[in-house]
Amino acid sequence: MTNRDQHRAQMLRDLYAAYIAHRKEVVGAMLAEDFTFSSPQDNHIDRATYFERCWPKEPALKAFDIEFLTVQGDEAVVRYRAEMTDGKAFRNMESFRFDGNRIASVDVYFGRNTA
Repeated sequence: MTNRDQHRAQMLRDLYAAYIAHRKEVVGAMLAEDFTFSSPQDNHIDRATYFERCWPKEPALKAFDIEFLTVQGDEAVVRYRAEMTDGKAFRNMESFRFDGNRIASVDVYFGRNTA
C-alpha cells in the first residue's frame, strides 16, 4: 500500500469513528463540496441531503467493527459490522471514490442483519 493509500485508509477509519462520536464537522471536512451518497434508498443525493438523512439528531449507532478495508488509488472498499444503540446489528459494504484529499462519493450496499 502506498503512503497515499495508507493515509486514505486512516481517513476512512477516522470517518467511522467520527460518525460514532457524532462529530458531523469532522466528517464534513472530509467530504468534497460536490460529494454524492448512494444506497438502495438514496440515489446520488448531495452533501446537504446526506447530512439531513444520514445524521439523526440522536445517534443511532454505537459501534463500527471494520472487518475489511482496502484502498487502491482513488477507490476504496470497506466492509463493516455496525451495532445500533437499540442492540440490533447489521453488516454493510461501502465503496468510496476520492478526489484529492477528500471523499467524492460513497455507494452503500446493504448486508444482512446480525445479532
